[in-house]
Amino acid sequence: MSARDVMAGSDIFEQLFLALPSVRAHHAPTDRVYRLLKQVARREAEGLFSGLEPVPRSFKPFGELILPYHRMGLNDAFSSLNLFDLDELILFSFYWINRHRYRRVLDIGANVGLHAVLLSRCGYAVRAYEPDAEHVELLQKHLLLNRCSDVEVFHMAVSNEAGVREFVRVLGNTLGSHLAGSKANPYGALERMPVQVEAIGSIIEWADLIKLDAEGHERDILLTTQRAHWLTRDALVEVGTAENASSLYDHFGQIDVHLFAQKINWERVRRLADMPTNYHEGTLFVSRKSVMPWEATE
Repeated sequence: MSARDVMAGSDIFEQLFLALPSVRAHHAPTDRVYRLLKQVARREAEGLFSGLEPVPRSFKPFGELILPYHRMGLNDAFSSLNLFDLDELILFSFYWINRHRYRRVLDIGANVGLHAVLLSRCGYAVRAYEPDAEHVELLQKHLLLNRCSDVEVFHMAVSNEAGVREFVRVLGNTLGSHLAGSKANPYGALERMPVQVEAIGSIIEWADLIKLDAEGHERDILLTTQRAHWLTRDALVEVGTAENASSLYDHFGQIDVHLFAQKINWERVRRLADMPTNYHEGTLFVSRKSVMPWEATE
């Protein structure tokens, strides 16, 4: 392994992270600029993170990153390279520019830990919840490789109530694994197993930012929240279905909490049609703020 291999990095990733906040008017997945940046990001990810060895890569402004290639299913159709899709990079840039605004992050649906690692590099304290035992093993490995000491890992799902639930692992794409009942028609070969579940109400007060990727279970989690929960915290949420979008739109409207959608370039949601209904339409920002914060603060 050469010194060049060890220190290889991407100026393009660095420039993307620094530029994304200023081009937020082009974050909608239907935007042509978005589509161009998505292709650029994928090419860079393939160039840097396709190797199986734990090689540190320069990943400024977050420092060095070690994330060996890993299949997220039965073949290479879904892999750790998907973790560098443009929607994820947009979230990473949000973490970075807001590193002096937020302090403590709940990472619900932590997967194999890339968000947790980069949140830690921003200086946040992180509590990461992940129900899949195989993902938890990789998450802990990645935290160790990247020397992240301020991330607590919980091998648990999160829901509206604590207890034990059935977890469904989608063998062809573990990125889509979920609590039973969260998806109407899970596809392909499945494994089912029990998993411990923590109630959102018992953990939410600790955090001032929530990243929520619960594969269709976001409705059960968020409908238990009240206006008071959102006076001092915000959330970045993946919405899995049109039914969930409708329920969340109604709930947050009733408790006077604002929604901002990547689908409409982070403008405030004013009608149900503005809501994302699947991951292809981007992230939803939940907040009492009047605008989504994309400006740096000291």
